[in-house]
Order: sequence, then structure tokens, then C-alpha cells
Amino acid sequence: MDVRAFQDQMARTYGARDRARGTAATVAWLTEELGELAQAVRKGTPEQQQHELGDVLAWLASLAEQLGLSLDDAAARYAHGCPRCAASPCACP
Repeated sequence: MDVRAFQDQMARTYGARDRARGTAATVAWLTEELGELAQAVRKGTPEQQQHELGDVLAWLASLAEQLGLSLDDAAARYAHGCPRCAASPCACP
């Protein structure tokens, strides 16, 4: 599934509920899921890490949708490597 399709799927599945919660609550949920991912990276199994990566991605897609932004467009910033030096791998000091 590509990023745009994922963002669209999350909007169809959770969009109304997430918009009703608002961006502040979405950021709070995203932050909580990021903490769960950090714990899974430190102490979890690959399956738990995969699960938490998906949750973080879902909440990030929800936030982007609420802000009227595209994760595809955000990712495009890195399409040609480092956005600062334009190299891949990054050659920034």
C-alpha cells in the first residue's frame, strides 16, 4: 500500500472520529503511540515493533488529514536524498 492510499484508508476508517477529537488530542495519541514504539524497540519482539510502527503511522496519517496535508508531499521532501545537501547518503557535516 502506498502512502496516499494509506492516508485515504485511515481517513475513511477513522476520519470523522479523529476530526471530532481534534488535532490536540491526535497529537497526544500520536505521542503516546510513539512512546509505545520506543518501548517495543527497547524490549519488544519484531512483531510488537511492527504493530507499534503501524499505530504511529496511522496516527500520523490522521494528523496530516486533519491539517489538510499530504504525507506523500511530506515524504517527497526526501525523494532525492537529504533535503539540506541533496546527497544520498547525507553529506552534511
